[in-house]
Amino acid sequence: MNWIHQPWPWYVAGPLIGLSVPLLLLAGNKALGISSSLRHICAACFPGKIPFFHYDWKKESWNLFFVGGIVLGAALCLLFFYNPEPVKLNPDTVRALQAQGVQEFDELLPGDIFNWGRLLSPVGLIFFVVGGFLVGFGTRYAGGCTSGHSIMGLSTLQWPSLVATVCFMAGGFLMTNVILPPLMQWLLL
Repeated sequence: MNWIHQPWPWYVAGPLIGLSVPLLLLAGNKALGISSSLRHICAACFPGKIPFFHYDWKKESWNLFFVGGIVLGAALCLLFFYNPEPVKLNPDTVRALQAQGVQEFDELLPGDIFNWGRLLSPVGLIFFVVGGFLVGFGTRYAGGCTSGHSIMGLSTLQWPSLVATVCFMAGGFLMTNVILPPLMQWLLL
């Protein structure tokens, strides 16, 4: 039973995630995606006349159960399958972060960045609020999140999903290699 407490390798977890696509298609032509669930929640909770939220969200209520299952699965893993051993970060990742000025590591998170003091500082609030807005805006602008486009959209051969996935990857490389280094220097002041 020890195997369930350890991270699963990509060649097991990846195909299991990939198998969700045909299962959802067989279960009623459903599309995998998480970002749309926030829209469904807002449409259910705020029955105003905002055009973006004025649609029959009940037809998509299965998505809310899907998200609920993710939350329940995370809770079960935390309660029953929690591994107390610290996760070992890739040494190349640690070296790259140390080159950026990050010295403290708390399990998966660099403690120099992810702590309450940093979060509640003016710079931290700017980073997290602006970053959260950009993620939300980008998700809406792209018409979905990475799971919707890169898993579901690519597997069903949708051209917009290929474009979105290429943009996600290009943005990630640009952020990691060009934009993040100077931002890290500013954040760690």
